[in-house]
Amino acid sequence: MSVQAVVACLPQDWREATLVGRIQTAEGPAVIVVRKGRVQDVTSAASTVADLMRDWNGEGPQGRDLGDLEEFDFAANKLLTPVDLQVIKAAGVTFAVSAVERVIEERARGDASRAEQIRQDLRERVGSDIRSVQPGSDAAARLKEALIADGLWSQYLEVAIGPDAEIFTKAPILSAVGHGGQIGVRSDSSWNNPEPEVVLVVDRKGRTLGATLGNDVNLRDFEGRSALLLSKAKDNNASCSIGPFIRIFDDGFTVDDVRSARVDLEIQGKDNYRLEGHSSMDQISRDPLDLVTQAQSEHHFPDGFVLFLGTLFAPTQDRDAPGKGFTHKVGDVVRISSPRLGLLENEVTTSKDAPPWQFGVSDLMRNLAGRGLLKAESAQ
Repeated sequence: MSVQAVVACLPQDWREATLVGRIQTAEGPAVIVVRKGRVQDVTSAASTVADLMRDWNGEGPQGRDLGDLEEFDFAANKLLTPVDLQVIKAAGVTFAVSAVERVIEERARGDASRAEQIRQDLRERVGSDIRSVQPGSDAAARLKEALIADGLWSQYLEVAIGPDAEIFTKAPILSAVGHGGQIGVRSDSSWNNPEPEVVLVVDRKGRTLGATLGNDVNLRDFEGRSALLLSKAKDNNASCSIGPFIRIFDDGFTVDDVRSARVDLEIQGKDNYRLEGHSSMDQISRDPLDLVTQAQSEHHFPDGFVLFLGTLFAPTQDRDAPGKGFTHKVGDVVRISSPRLGLLENEVTTSKDAPPWQFGVSDLMRNLAGRGLLKAESAQ
């Protein structure tokens, strides 16, 4: 990837931002921090991004200066996804429109041709009510009772307006692809879509330290047939992308910027099909930090975790036959962007044809050990 392509994916105010990323060097993965536009290799101080986040003190360690980002050789040092040992978690059904679409999937049993009629039947009755209630509130409980009485209750509405959010594990550690990589949908899926989202980065102590962009690729036909197929709908080779960089929270960029962020989506197909949409984070049903708390629950994440916050975007625009809605085709280019987080771009292929995920945790540990980058520490 050229340096021009990397610069084009940066936040608008990137020279005022602190960015954390990973690059693939000739020796192996390296952790970089970009401060005031200059790139530093901090791998000798923090061999993984998880370690960097664990010890983040507001500035992070100083490292070997690699020069100005606009002059860095990204062709020889490929940009990787900016997370490594963190568990990849995701929150679902966090927007009203998303909740209604999940109910539609469930009622259509994964059949896209039935979706539009069900959508028309449900939109006014459920959509207008669900937008006005706070999840877990007395008003939400009353709405639940009314929907049950009408025969309209769904497990998706339970997590949309009930006290407990839907939190699931999206992908294995180290399996996400970064900016410029190929994303995959199962070759046997006929109804699927991207999910453009903000992703929060949380350290082992539960501190929310920064944010990035993500694509929680989703198979609507599989999940629509049964919610018990969630892992098959969500966790496939190359089905998760994160990047381009983690933007660290500081005086100039805070969680309030996440709360008010606009996330834009553009899909360009080889068939000249074009789709645009966006998510406005101010319409999220649950506060981002509440979702972080629910993700932590009673679990322990010694290397921290990242959390997809969900999406407002649910594509319904027909692509081929009327009433069939949207689904991906091989060669689609998906661009997810937000002014203060940058641009995440990926090309769609099938999970079968995407480069296989082969560099796992044991491979990383052997690589770091061979480079003398693992430090012995007392048990904590």
